[in-house]
Formats: sequence, C-alpha cells, structure tokens
Amino acid sequence: MAFQRVTDDGCLTSQAIHDAVTEAMSALDMTGKRVLVLIPDQTRSMPMPTVFRALVDSVARRADRMDVLVALGTHPPLTPEALAKHLGFGSPEALRAYAPRNVAFHNHAWDDPDALVEVGVMEADEIARISGGLLRESAAVEVNRRATECDLILIAGPVFPHEVVGFSGGNKYLFPGISGPQILHLFHWLGALLTNMAINGTKHTPVREVVDRAAAMVPVEKRCLAFNVTGDRCAGVYFGSPEEAWEIAADHAARTHIVYTGRTYQRVLAIAPAMYDDLWVAGKCMYKLEPIVADGGELIIYAPHLREISFTHGALIRRVGYHTRDYFLARMDAFRDIPRGILAHATHVRGVGSYADGVERCRVQVTLATAIPEEVCKEINLGYRDPAGIDPDAWRGAEDAGCLVADHAGEVLYRPESGPPA
Repeated sequence: MAFQRVTDDGCLTSQAIHDAVTEAMSALDMTGKRVLVLIPDQTRSMPMPTVFRALVDSVARRADRMDVLVALGTHPPLTPEALAKHLGFGSPEALRAYAPRNVAFHNHAWDDPDALVEVGVMEADEIARISGGLLRESAAVEVNRRATECDLILIAGPVFPHEVVGFSGGNKYLFPGISGPQILHLFHWLGALLTNMAINGTKHTPVREVVDRAAAMVPVEKRCLAFNVTGDRCAGVYFGSPEEAWEIAADHAARTHIVYTGRTYQRVLAIAPAMYDDLWVAGKCMYKLEPIVADGGELIIYAPHLREISFTHGALIRRVGYHTRDYFLARMDAFRDIPRGILAHATHVRGVGSYADGVERCRVQVTLATAIPEEVCKEINLGYRDPAGIDPDAWRGAEDAGCLVADHAGEVLYRPESGPPA
C-alpha cells in the first residue's frame, strides 16, 4: 500500500481529503503524461467535488492532459448539467471556467462499438475454472478506447459491499465501469448464479477474479484512490495499485458498511436516497437488506421520487419481469435474446427462491412504494404500495413488532448474524 489516510472519528474534513489526494499524487511522475481519471456517476456516495478539485491541483496542473471519464457501466450518460452538479459546480459554464484547458470530460458508451477496443479474450476453460464449472464460455474483453490511449489510468471511487462482485471499487471501475458488453454480461450472470446472498459482502469472489483478470489485460499503468464513504462522511482514503487500494478499503468497508442485526424482520422499509433515480439502481435496497428479511416477509422499496424501471433497459425488463434465478434457468431458451446482465438484475431484485413444476416460490415479497404505477408493478411481478400511505416515522421504533426502517438504503449491507465472523 503506497498511501492511506484514515480518521478515528469517521469523518475526514474536505481539507484533509484534498491533502490526502494531493499527497498520494505527489508520488507519481506526471510530466508529459496523458492521465485518464475514472470516476463514478451520481449513484454512488462520494466527496466528488473535493476529489475533483484535488485532482485538478495535483494531476491536471502537472500532466500533459487529464481526461475525466465517468465509469457508467450501462447507466445513462450524464448531461453537461448533471456532470457539473456532480463535480460541485452550478453550471457547465462554471465547470469549464474552473477546469484547466488540458482537462476534458467524457461519458463511457458501453454499447458503442466505435468507443471500444478489444484487449483480450477470457477463454472458456478459464471461465470454467474460475466459476467452478457454473459457466464454460469465452468472452471478448473490451474496454473504452481511451483506456488504451493514455499513459496512466487513475481510478477514484468508493468501496461498498456489492451484490455482483462482493465489494465494489478497484478494478470494477474498468469492468463493468468502462467495459464492453460481452464480459460485462458474463460476469453479472455469474454473480446471479452464485446469488446475492452468497456474494454480497464477501471479499474474494469468483466474479472479482474475473474482473481482476480482465483488468490485467489492459496494457496501461493503473493506480487507484479508494474511499470509505458513508453518506456525506469520508472515513478513509487509500492509494496504490487497484488491487492494493481495494484490498484494504474492502477490509475497512467490512467494518463500517456491514450491520449485524442479530435477527430477521417480517417487514423492512428500505428508504431509497434521491440519487437512485430508477429501479435499476434502487434495487440495491433489496440487495443490501435481503438477508435480514424473514422467510415470508416483505421488503418495501420506499422511493416516492422514482418513476422509471430503468432508463437504459426498461423495455427489456418489462418484457421479462422480475423472477428468481431458478425461474430463468428453467426457461433460458425463452430468454436467449435477453442480455444476461438484465436477467441478473432481475434475479437480484426478486431475491432467492425456487421454480418447480411451473410454480415460482419467492422467499420474500418485494414491494415498490414508488411513482411506478400499480399495473406496471404487477406486470413486472413486484408488489405495489401507495407511497402516500406510508409514514416512515410511524414505522420507526417498531422493531419489537418485527419491522425495521433502513434510511439511505443501498450502500450498507445488513446481515442477521450477531457479529462479524471470527
């Protein structure tokens, strides 16, 4: 580990974060370098304005060029206005006036072949080995072209428990952050086969191995700034290779972002933050809380602001609906033309269950209390509650009645065990 900065009180000041980034960058020779900075979009908690300004001071003013690429995965691109807000500015004009002339901004385009370049192939035998035989197929490893046209890739993003890869961050900003579709859909489906319950909050997973193996094919020097973030509080900054920084940041996240309740609950009200603007990302409320919902219980995603299933994949999700893994496995021929990353999302939101003799049995009921109409919820195989009929304050303090309210749901993982493993 080249550098780390943590605080006992769980909250680094903006100045401390700026200083930590600047100190970490001082170890890198930027002279004449073209630096590609990968950042998350607005669906991840992150002190982005502070980090961006620190990168301008410590990278852009020393390097030949700094390109900022939003690692969207398959999320929709940020508008100039949204990007400016994300970086802490009131308008695109204000952002442009602040940024030096050698700084440029880009959105990743996962579905644009012209934006991608193939850097290798994950062979079927290797996928079979990594997956323990769950999958045996090859996949082209494609990445945003800009990642091969620079001298240094600098990843800057938080680390949280994650439903597909175990813990987010590190090389995940390359795959799926700026990757092409083949490898993206393959490892998301692998995560679905293993299930959210088995993967989420597990540090070393088969999916992480696929991600790291794919990242090794990108023939450019890589460094990573990894952050421990809870809401608007930052408790740690780690810097090193993507593997090094992620390794210690994931250990920190395991301590700060996994809550052990010691029990399960019949009803869980998951309050989605405003940054989750469609169900594609608000599904994280289910991913992080599924383990503490009792058998036969109900998980309610409470997001009155949410109107869309998915800005990118909504039509396909409405076609297939939300179902268990076993439902899809029994009907794969019917869904052969559906990208498996979409099927993976559908299984994660619907949760663990079974499918036998034409009957699907889900362990828990998943209900939307959103602006998505009731008829659409039924169409996609989810429950519906009118959000106007829910008063979260009235639910609080009702743990004895088997109810839990989770504020800012989606980044903290809940488990029913009494404490972390020894």
